[in-house]
Amino acid sequence: MMDRPNKRIRVLVADDHPVFRRGMRAILGADPETELVGEATDGDEAIARALELRPDVILMDLNMPNTTGIEATRRILETSPGTAILMLTMFEDDDSVLAAMRAGAHGYLLKGSDGAQTLRAIHAVADGEAIFGPTITSRLTEYFASPERGRKTGPSHAFPNLTEREREILSLMAGGYTNTAIATRLYLSPKTVRNYVSSIFTKLQVTDRPQAIVRAREAGLGTKDTL
Repeated sequence: MMDRPNKRIRVLVADDHPVFRRGMRAILGADPETELVGEATDGDEAIARALELRPDVILMDLNMPNTTGIEATRRILETSPGTAILMLTMFEDDDSVLAAMRAGAHGYLLKGSDGAQTLRAIHAVADGEAIFGPTITSRLTEYFASPERGRKTGPSHAFPNLTEREREILSLMAGGYTNTAIATRLYLSPKTVRNYVSSIFTKLQVTDRPQAIVRAREAGLGTKDTL
């Protein structure tokens, strides 16, 4: 995401439940580093408000009237790829998680998450990281670790167009490492890691980190055996 020195993170809340929106107003209002710039009550309104307001982060309900949060996410990112979208929902099934990631969502948290956890997620996705709550992370790990996954292409043969270093970095990304953590582990500068990540996106033909992670985990990268 773009640098915002001394600027607050501009947030749009898209949810059809007024009680939830009221709660988010209180959470964001108590954080001096975030600013609530608008609200939407359905998917169509979320798309229109995103285009009008250009927020840094959108808190997007998965299931809304007219247009779902996943479809709204896909359409918003077509015109505003620099916006980070954090999915907030009551559901934690595998299909919803994967659909949100494939649509380009940068994070996925359950609505039961507390205010501090939600704010940490907002700050993380605003800085370009992918973030998922502990329950979701556990379910993703179980999903991608299932025996039937990776049978067509084992981890050692995945993405032959990547260099050995790029595969190593992609594997760490899929394992949940941030760019800073990757730089520390591999004794590289953060700038060098960013350059590698950009090259990986280009070679995998993906636009962001969540999509790269999906591709990597489907190929069997990111497990304990490949880190």
